[in-house]
Order: sequence, then C-alpha cells, then structure tokens
Amino acid sequence: MDLFWQQFDKISAFLWDPFLLLALGGAGVFCTLRFNFVQLRGFFPACRQVFHGAFSQKASQDGMSSFSALMTAVAAQVGTGNLAGAAAAIAVGGPGAVFWMWVSAFFGMATAFGEAVLAQKFRRKVDGTVTGGPVYYIKAAFPGLGGRLLAVIFAFLVVFSMGFVGAMVQSNAIGESFQAAFGMPPLYTGIAVALLCFVSFSGGIRRLAALTGRLVPVMALFYMLGSAFVLFRFRENLLPALSSIFVGAFAPQSLAGGIVGVTAKKVMRLGLARGLFSHEAGVGSTPHAHAVARVEHPVQQGYVAMLGVFIDTFVILTLTALVILVTGVLTPDASLTGAALTQAGFSAVLGKWGGPFIALCIFFFAFSSLLGWYFFGAANARYLFGKLGIAPYRLGVCLCVFLGALMDVGKMWELADLCCGLMALPNLAALLALSGLSASLLREYRRR
Repeated sequence: MDLFWQQFDKISAFLWDPFLLLALGGAGVFCTLRFNFVQLRGFFPACRQVFHGAFSQKASQDGMSSFSALMTAVAAQVGTGNLAGAAAAIAVGGPGAVFWMWVSAFFGMATAFGEAVLAQKFRRKVDGTVTGGPVYYIKAAFPGLGGRLLAVIFAFLVVFSMGFVGAMVQSNAIGESFQAAFGMPPLYTGIAVALLCFVSFSGGIRRLAALTGRLVPVMALFYMLGSAFVLFRFRENLLPALSSIFVGAFAPQSLAGGIVGVTAKKVMRLGLARGLFSHEAGVGSTPHAHAVARVEHPVQQGYVAMLGVFIDTFVILTLTALVILVTGVLTPDASLTGAALTQAGFSAVLGKWGGPFIALCIFFFAFSSLLGWYFFGAANARYLFGKLGIAPYRLGVCLCVFLGALMDVGKMWELADLCCGLMALPNLAALLALSGLSASLLREYRRR
C-alpha cells in the first residue's frame, strides 16, 4: 500500500506541477488576450449585474438570480484552503507568494469568464429544471463519441471528487476544528453536520440558492470584520507587510529574516499553484452554478463569474495573508504552517478567542463548500443517471459527511486534488476549442 501511495503522489505531483500549472496559467493568459482584458473592462458591469438583482429574484426551476449563482460559486471557491492553503504557501515561500496568487487570480478571472459564458450558452432544461455545466460544452466542442466519452468521464470525476471525497475532507476539517476549540467529539459533529446537510440538500435549487445567498455574505463579513480588527491593531505593520509581498516576489532573500533557501522561482511556483487551486478557474466546477443564472445574455453571467475569483483571492485570501504578516507570527524556520499559522495570527489579538474564531470560520467556509460542491455533483449525477440518481447521490454525500468527521482523511485530500486536476483537462480543452464562440458573444454583447 505504501508503494501505491508513493506512485500516486508522483502522478499527482506531476499533474499539478508543472503540467496543470502551465496549462491553467497558460489558459488564463490566452483568455485574457482573446477576450481583450475582459477582467478590467467588465469589472464594473459585473458589479452592476450582481447587485441589480441581488434581492429581487428568487430561485425556481428556471434558475436563480446572478447574485445567487455567484454566491453558490463563491461558496465552493471559498473553503478551508483560504485559511490553511494560503498560510502554507506563505510559510514555505514567504510573503512574495501572495503576489503570485494575485497574478494567478488576475488571469484566472478571464478563464472564469469563458467558462461561465459557455455554461450559459449550452445549458439545458432536464426534467423541467434548468441545468448546465462543462459536460454540455465539452460535447459541443468535440462532437461524436469522443466528446460524449469525455463528458461522462468529467461527470464521474465531479460526482466522486466534489460530492463524496470533497464531503469527507470538508466535514473532517469541521470535526477537527470543533474538537480543538470546543472539545466536541467528532461523532457528534459528524451527526450534526450530516443532518444539517440533508435538510439543506433536500430543498433543491431553491433552498440551496437561499442558503448560499445568506450564508456566504454573512461568513465573508464575519471573516472580514475579524481580519479588519487584527489589521487595525497592527496598522503600523500594514505598509511594511505590503512592501514585503512585492519585494519577496522578486528578491525573497533581501528580506531580513527571510526563509532560508527560498528562491524567486520557488516563490512564483508556490504562489501560482496555490492561487490556481484556491479560485478553481479552469477546473470546471463553478460553471455549474453560473449555468443556471437567469440573464438576458451569456456575457452578463461571464462578467459575474469573474467576481467569484476576485472575492476568493483578492479579498478573503489576501486578508488571511495580511493577518499573518502584520502580526509577525511567520518565522524563518516555518515552525507553524497551515491553519495553525492563521490561528496564531488571530490569537495575537484575540487571545484565547483566536481558536474559536478560526473554528467558526472553518465551519462557515467548509459548510458553504459542502453546499456548492453538492450542487455541482448533483448536476452531474442528473446528467449520468437522470432524476432517479439524485436521491441516492444525496444520501451518499450525507454518509460521507458523517464518516469524514470520524476518519483520518489525509490521503483523501490528495485524491481530491488528483481528481480536480483530471477534471481540468477536458474542461480546458473545450474552453480553448470554443474560445472563438465566447469571443464572438462578447463582441455581440458590446455592440448591443
């Protein structure tokens, strides 16, 4: 078994670094040029589109508002990786890793635009309910048996990685954090979260849209207020922290007390990889949410999709990084990493309340990811097995939520990473093959 996991680690490492790192990054640059820097020209129209219908439209079988679709996508994007993943990259690569996360997000916004436009263009109405996602534009990009086979493989990967494996790793994060902060046994946490998920999932698209539309803004505001309090208390360190991000991106060894042995190349690789994995642009997950948004033109939701990447990286992930940097908990020997490093940053101000604060943030982030990932998996379960596949899928996800809180899921994270990487391959191929269609839709919308 050890030999199996060794080979598995090698395959996963090669897939993500350098292969997918280059593929996802290259797709972002290509889409930025193909769509004429849409992330700059479409940013303010995106804000108008989201907040114009934020409270006026309710979800139905015909879809949900742009705001609800964005919140569902952000629910999946903003997960425990925003607390632990960013901290791990900074612990290994130093402050400069944050700059390359920003670069990754900037180009990823163009990729997310292309995904959402195609998801809108090729969405379908199945059993009276609007649905969509990469499976439909993969088939359109590659007509014939090959396209259908790629779509089926993609759908299976989403159901397995985001529905089942993803449910286990997110509930495990909640269980561990609640046990550490409140002494709650994982068994009770697993039962509570599984029941909460079952009730949430059973309401269909309406309940999911309502939950994410309320939960995501609340969790973002909760985290932003906590971060702002820490940054205010250490406001004299804010400008030096920002300076260290830019200096560390190109000359990491010039920083006093810098991490020994880190190079500019390593910092770039770590930052780009963590950024790509955090905002998921190009992986093919968030188009499922944007496909069901009620808009007049596909480009409108393409604009909105870019905001998901912006919120994930430029807001939530950046706040995590700044809290770590201004509080001075980052040490040259990287004795703390991951969620422990983030917790240390908040504890520097909140004291004994730092642990409970992070535990609550992990609950919000992980539970919102469970909602988003279930939605994505359900769309693909429906594609594979029809309406009858939804109930067994729902029960399977809830069972995984319960088991995940009790098990050691260390290797499950790596399995989820590998599946997400494999998902990206057919999605990127279809995205690039249909980029001409996306560009023509953008030109048409601008003419209108």
